Amino acid sequence: MGEDKPVDSPVGGDEISKKALKKQQKEAEKAAKKAERKAQTQAQQEANQEEDVSVGKYGDTGLIQSKEKHAERKFTEVKNLTATLENEIVWLRGRLHTSRAKGKQCFIVLRQQSHTVQGLAAVNEKISKQMIKFISNITKESIVDVEAVVKRVPSKIESCTQKDVEVHVEKIFVISAAKPQLPLQIEDASRPMAEADDNTLNIKVNQDTRLDNRVLDLRTPANQAIYRVEAAVCKLFRDILTNKGFVEIHTPKIISAASEGGANVFTVSYFKGSAYLAQSPQLYKQMAIAADFDKVFTIGAVFRAEDSNTHRHLTEFVGLDLEMAFKYHYHEVVDTIGQMFTEMFKGLRDNYAAEIEAVRQQYNVEPFTFLDPPLKLEFSDAIELLKEAGTTLGEEDDLSTPDEKLLGKLVKAKYDTDFYILDKYPLAVRPFYTMPDPNNSKASNSYDMFMRGEEIISGAQRIHDPDLLIERAKHHEIDIEKIKAYIDAFRYGCPPHAGGGIGMERVVMLYLGLDNIRKVSMFPRDPKRLTP
Repeated sequence: MGEDKPVDSPVGGDEISKKALKKQQKEAEKAAKKAERKAQTQAQQEANQEEDVSVGKYGDTGLIQSKEKHAERKFTEVKNLTATLENEIVWLRGRLHTSRAKGKQCFIVLRQQSHTVQGLAAVNEKISKQMIKFISNITKESIVDVEAVVKRVPSKIESCTQKDVEVHVEKIFVISAAKPQLPLQIEDASRPMAEADDNTLNIKVNQDTRLDNRVLDLRTPANQAIYRVEAAVCKLFRDILTNKGFVEIHTPKIISAASEGGANVFTVSYFKGSAYLAQSPQLYKQMAIAADFDKVFTIGAVFRAEDSNTHRHLTEFVGLDLEMAFKYHYHEVVDTIGQMFTEMFKGLRDNYAAEIEAVRQQYNVEPFTFLDPPLKLEFSDAIELLKEAGTTLGEEDDLSTPDEKLLGKLVKAKYDTDFYILDKYPLAVRPFYTMPDPNNSKASNSYDMFMRGEEIISGAQRIHDPDLLIERAKHHEIDIEKIKAYIDAFRYGCPPHAGGGIGMERVVMLYLGLDNIRKVSMFPRDPKRLTP
């Protein structure tokens, strides 16, 4: 028998070495491929950089610190972009309202205040892919400078105010970038109310969100228009009265005693004592009349510490106040004020139609109607109209807010006017300085004026005789010492006079037919809001 021979087996160490070698080879190949890919990517990037034909035509300008001037760069307003500028190169500055990239092109909408224009950037021999990508990444609401060619479009662009042209972008620079996340979208805040209410897919921006982010909210077309109408109301008030011989005066807002003797005043520290914020320029207007200024008006802040959280009350508002000496009858003043309003309404209608329409696009309301000359009713006439409608009011009762609203509807139906004057209010419901009616002991020479059934001015003939003033003050149980300065203003001879105070925000709200005074106060102050 032959003996068994051991079977030859590879040495364990040699086997491990072969496996390790193979693994190392694979890793080396993998690393080499990775390095090759990296090199290719880098080369591609470098090639792309070299191929970027738009270098210098886009980017971020950095912080503008008035380092240099660009006197040669003349900007065109978006509102002036029309077909007459076709093929012209223009510079525009505006906000990037929207952008939409699609393939090798990017559509943008550029907004400047209330005006918008469509822009197009497309890859060509001058515009690179990198530039298109840059444009598509600019955040909404960023301020940009754009150099572009104006082009006529074959069909109207309904989504922009400039419907007949678009601009073909050649250069674009970010001047001030907006944050990526906006607390509200301008498109949502601009949406017509009926559309926002009816369509659950649409986002409705509530009032608190708007007011908390007021700077964004004020960019909407309706708000841009509202505050231009508001500026117009103040301008027309000033111009109309100036043309009638009135003098503009400026009265103090920090005073030593409550303007109208009431408790609804804000107290402020005044050195070692206290003072009050003026509820009205009443005393100072009358002092100006006593000082022979004859006809005066003032535009300024008025403060009321009333805890009223309604659609029409603010703790700080703008007062349009006027006072006027007359010869024999306070209706000389009533007619002047009524005519002033008629002229104001005509001025708004004739010169601010575009702004009024912009507001109506979002808040669809009935146009404001008025008569020339304005309708004047006596208080007793109003009582009769309300009684016919089923209300029970006495001759000496004041009108409640619901009564006023109902009366406004009745007057509109009967006389087709949203503006009217109500004269001869009961003496019992008017302030102590109101002149009594000489022919009716229960009536007074006082009046209110209304727009869409809401009071916008309260006025009267003032008592200009100190003895009668003291008598009426005592009747109202007012401390004579506290109004001594007021009474003394009439001791040296004062012409008969009358006037009134107008709430500017109420005029704007009611003329435009809006439902809340906070819509017409740029930064409203009410019992619950002190910011922004």
